[in-house]
Amino acid sequence: MKKYISKIKTKTIWGSLFLAAGIFLGWVLFHPSTNGNHSGDRPEGFSGSPEQVVAGTHDHPEGTTWTCSMHPQIRREEPGQCPICGMDLIPVSDLDTGAPDVDPEELGMTESAAKLAEVQTLRIERGKPVREILLQGKVKADERRISVLTARFGGRIEKLYVSFTGEQVQQGERLALMYSPELVTAQRELIEAARGRDEQPGLYRAARSRLELWDLTGAQIDAIIEKGEPELYFDVRSPIGGTVTKKHVSPGDYVNEGSALFEVIDLTRVWIMFDAYESNLPWISKGDMVSYQVQSIPGLTFTGRVAYIDPFIHPETRVAGIRVEQDNPRLILKPDMFVRGKAESQIAGNSEKILIPSSSILWTGKRAVVYVRVPGRDRPTFRYREITLGPAAGDQYVVESGLQEGEEIVVNGAFRIDAAAQLAGKPSMMNREGGEVAVAVEAFKKQLQEIFQTYISMKNAFVGSDPHKAAAFGQDVQAALKAADMDLLNPGAHIEWMQLLEKMNGSLENISDRHDIEIQRKEFAKLNQALYEAVKTFGLQEGTVYYQFCPMALDNKGAYWLSTSEEIRNPYFGDAMLHCGETVETFEF
Repeated sequence: MKKYISKIKTKTIWGSLFLAAGIFLGWVLFHPSTNGNHSGDRPEGFSGSPEQVVAGTHDHPEGTTWTCSMHPQIRREEPGQCPICGMDLIPVSDLDTGAPDVDPEELGMTESAAKLAEVQTLRIERGKPVREILLQGKVKADERRISVLTARFGGRIEKLYVSFTGEQVQQGERLALMYSPELVTAQRELIEAARGRDEQPGLYRAARSRLELWDLTGAQIDAIIEKGEPELYFDVRSPIGGTVTKKHVSPGDYVNEGSALFEVIDLTRVWIMFDAYESNLPWISKGDMVSYQVQSIPGLTFTGRVAYIDPFIHPETRVAGIRVEQDNPRLILKPDMFVRGKAESQIAGNSEKILIPSSSILWTGKRAVVYVRVPGRDRPTFRYREITLGPAAGDQYVVESGLQEGEEIVVNGAFRIDAAAQLAGKPSMMNREGGEVAVAVEAFKKQLQEIFQTYISMKNAFVGSDPHKAAAFGQDVQAALKAADMDLLNPGAHIEWMQLLEKMNGSLENISDRHDIEIQRKEFAKLNQALYEAVKTFGLQEGTVYYQFCPMALDNKGAYWLSTSEEIRNPYFGDAMLHCGETVETFEF
């Protein structure tokens, strides 16, 4: 009993000691000092609260609002990371100068804010814009080397020496044997006139000229006179060497003067006829070098210069013909072979233009916007400016108006500067006067990216002219649209998305319900208009999108589509006209 009581006392003593030690440690660690300063907790000389120590040593006044330079709709009362992209939040004061002596349309940033936004600028220079142009075309016969043989006089075809089209003939080679009563009569008149040529030289010259007009040679005429009897049959000979492409007569046929007998084409020199769309014509000039390949002759590349540009645009296809002349001694190039060409051309006129990178341009509908760095400021200051663009030159654009040589523009970080301008209530690309704009957060862009990838699968089904796959992928696109979370958008963007969504769903329902490829393609064209607006307005997470156009689609009405490949693969014609079309706009995300 005593041992039991002793054990209880021992446990009680040890428990009391542990309790006292815990209370002492808690007081040491968590009790604030009387002077409000612990050198081990905060930097020397820092007199702020413990919360300020955790936040950092930057000197920001109380009530500072923190935001994301990429997503200005994010507002926080404390520093941290953006919940959308994970970037460090920055004070609103770092974005806007707030200085009374600064133009209200200018946006000033601290050096640290500019570095955080990864702003890079470029001084504008003039240069000669060069653009790579892809061309589609066919091999054609040289029109100047096409000869149509017609009957110089009426008669009957007695014999053909060329029995089929495609036969090769030499210049002067016999093609047919012909009997003509008119020619026999003319020969008799010549023989009579030759006998009295001394007394009536005019009559002799007239009879001789008549036969010369019928393509009889001087030697043939002299032989008739010497023989003293008319020839009953005459040979029809080829005026050029080449290939017989048309045979209009058969033995025993009667022909009149002017009737077509044969067509012979010299294919030792041919034309390569390319189709150039209106947007490409400013870049093409006579003398430009074009390299091209023939689909049926893989591995062989031909080169030639532009010899002719059609002065007219075809009213239905909206293209102009571009002609390259090519020697063809081995006759390996045959008429109507498909050809794919590439030309690196300077804009017509060969003059220097103001060029800016495409990365510097913010697109908003029909307007193009850049941010220009304001010179003479003690910190980075930028100003919104609308510009007028000319044709694209690879990854650059020609500037027609709005910028001058020597000015400095933002080529990287323009979206972040524009977001800061929106936040500061200054002119921006989506709203010249400020106010709410349609902003898509990264999470929504990710969803739109998935929708777009599913759309590409459906587009490829149209390229393959497979109505069943197109219908199946149409259902997949509908499902992806239904899964998109519209609550991620602000009210303005939400309304715009709803309008586009209604159009897309209507077209997709018809694509999914119908299994007629032509009907599906008409709905596909409507879908592309709405999806183009969605991609352009809200953007994607990453990648390059090509907006392409075929002027011959839908009975020459023309139709657009979106693609991830610059190579034209036409979803409206498939293999029938796989490469018909052009890229009219490019988006980089």
